[in-house]
Amino acid sequence: MSAPTPLTTTDSTEDRWYRRKALFAAAVGYGLDGFDLLILSFALSGIIASFGLSDVEAGSLSTITLLGAVVGGIVFGALADRHGRIKVLTWTVLIFAVFTGLSAFAQGYWDLAAYRFIAGIGIGGEFGIGMALAAEAVRADQRARATSWVGVGFQLGVFAAALISAPVIALWGWRALFVIGLVPAVYAFFVRCGVDEPEAFVRAQGETPGPSAGEEAGTGAGESFAAKIGSLVKDRETAKITFALTVLTTVQNFGYFGVITWLPNYLSSQMGLGVTKGSLWTAVTVMGMLAGILIFGQVADRLGRRPAFWIFQAGAIITILVYSQLGDPTALLAGGFFMGAFANGMLGGHGALLAEMYPTEVRATAQNVIFNIGRAIGGLAPVVIALLAGSLGFGFALALLPAIYVIQFLAMFLLPEKRGHALE
Repeated sequence: MSAPTPLTTTDSTEDRWYRRKALFAAAVGYGLDGFDLLILSFALSGIIASFGLSDVEAGSLSTITLLGAVVGGIVFGALADRHGRIKVLTWTVLIFAVFTGLSAFAQGYWDLAAYRFIAGIGIGGEFGIGMALAAEAVRADQRARATSWVGVGFQLGVFAAALISAPVIALWGWRALFVIGLVPAVYAFFVRCGVDEPEAFVRAQGETPGPSAGEEAGTGAGESFAAKIGSLVKDRETAKITFALTVLTTVQNFGYFGVITWLPNYLSSQMGLGVTKGSLWTAVTVMGMLAGILIFGQVADRLGRRPAFWIFQAGAIITILVYSQLGDPTALLAGGFFMGAFANGMLGGHGALLAEMYPTEVRATAQNVIFNIGRAIGGLAPVVIALLAGSLGFGFALALLPAIYVIQFLAMFLLPEKRGHALE
């Protein structure tokens, strides 16, 4: 393994200003993603009542959204590697904003499922594009902190949804939550006008052949869609890295969606906290997730990717297991903060890790394909948790989650440490 690239510790004012704009664009885009996914969780009770759905049918709406994200992730990742991070990020925001808004007018399960699937297509493009943008816009010694800030954007979106969902539902019903999803359409315009493509992407475009030559050679920005996907498993070493990262993202998403989809319902109904208190308790868990993401970025940039992941994976195993046994409201409040910090603190780290494993010409493709495959498999968590909770209780279902973090812990041995290395 090569030595880390010497770090430049000085930046011009122009560099710092561009970096802030790029990180803001990526973080806000991902924040809208988080907002959309959690309002569905809070709207589930109303949707169940309106359409007469079972818990499994209701949970499948989240899974369907995440399956759409896989489609969007694969398609938009490749498009972002060809046409640019900012341009394609704008397209994804517009798609998910429009179809989130249309969800407010659903008349039954099937049309709502269709709207959620297409909204998911838009959502699927945002993680990888935003993370690629953030990783390419900053210095090597700040990469994990930068992608962690994108993860913070996601959690701020979740936090906003946790705070406003209860009062919005009380005043106007669950449909009003999805009307708010139209707001991102306005944001998309400002993103496109205010931020240029990162230098790493522009440089890679200039160094690679044009479309016809690229397709012939099988490299560069002009290579075929199939070739970009194939490059993720082009040799044994790359295939091993792709497998390990897929395991990491699957566990990350399974743990996150298993908890966050049903936690508001569990706290409000089974623990007797009511909708208002349940949303506040969930908000505290989300605050823990925010703190965890920020701390993870610092640890990963200072100690390395492997130590940071191992610390947080061990913490997730312990805190989820403890939380599943709690019954006192005060203990649930404090426990939720620490469970959120460890279980979701690794979110931003995936962006840095994925960025460092693949070259610029396929970076957004790799980010989107791998993370959204993880989201699709991990998206089964709401249905699996509903099935287990139906017969064994939510507490028992939650107590089973630590086992998946052991698998994630082992997968880290397959990944090289690239803290401080320049992007290829």
